[in-house]
Amino acid sequence: MSTFIIAEVGVNHNGCLKTAKELIDTASSCGADAVKFQSYVTEDLVAKFAEKANYQKLNSNSKESQFEMLKRYELSEEDHYHLFDYCNKKDIIFMSSPFDLKSLDMLINLGVDIIKIPSGEITNYPLLREIGKSNKQTILSTGMSTIEEIKCAINLLTQNGTEIGNISILHANTMYPTPFNDVNLNVLKSIKKKFNTKVGYSDHTQGIEVSIAAVALGAEIIEKHITLDRKFKGPDHSSSLDPAGFCDLVKSIRHIESAFGSSQKQVSDSERENIRIARKSVFSKRKILKGEVFSEANLTTKRPGGGISPMHWEKIIGKRATKFYNTDEMIEEDL
Repeated sequence: MSTFIIAEVGVNHNGCLKTAKELIDTASSCGADAVKFQSYVTEDLVAKFAEKANYQKLNSNSKESQFEMLKRYELSEEDHYHLFDYCNKKDIIFMSSPFDLKSLDMLINLGVDIIKIPSGEITNYPLLREIGKSNKQTILSTGMSTIEEIKCAINLLTQNGTEIGNISILHANTMYPTPFNDVNLNVLKSIKKKFNTKVGYSDHTQGIEVSIAAVALGAEIIEKHITLDRKFKGPDHSSSLDPAGFCDLVKSIRHIESAFGSSQKQVSDSERENIRIARKSVFSKRKILKGEVFSEANLTTKRPGGGISPMHWEKIIGKRATKFYNTDEMIEEDL
């Protein structure tokens, strides 16, 4: 099964539609399956006195409030329609995370096929209830949450109409960047066992190796932030992948998928030609006269293969040579 790879733009467009389209271009050219934005009405999302997180202060204007920052990055409804159409032209899925009821309605009217619930909304009862009523493919991100909170969110979605088969759960850690010792990738297995849904990983670490490891552990969805330049000012740029990095991520994941292959241990087509080169046959250690008894004193094993396999050693020891053998000659006898 192919891993569903989401290029998370978030607010890395910095409020610029041209930059948003360039990020769609990049995600598409790298081979991502979907590109994801954030949909919100700032006034409905955050109080004007709310502080920014420390990582946001470090990577953006520290004197600016969270409200002011988000207002600069807010996409209009018209922007959403424009980006939705542009994604269709680029043959990449448009996704967005709604942070309020107005934005959810807008996305549903827009015609999105997948709703992504961001980690911060996992306890937002009114929003989860309305998402549940949509019965759309739903991806639930679980940063900052416990198993019990995930269970409550899943119950709320399913009780309001979303089929469990339409829900995927992303393990996540909501720190940018996430320290490697806080990743806890083994949680993927716990979530899979507990809820029996599709599982994935929303990666906020530096680099690509944790996403690759998540795929090896069974993640069916990978979400990773993308930026045009990690040095841009903004809350998420420094913990995102630049175009080259994101392309490396997609390529590496596709290589891992190919490497899974079969669960049966057998000789592959690519290695078959090397059997004769790498394996050994029974050889004469010294000159052996016709009629002489084969023994460990006059036999040895050497490359190449193709002659008598050393696994038949006990069968040839004690037999008499039917011909003369020079030193270092492959033994040819009927067993």
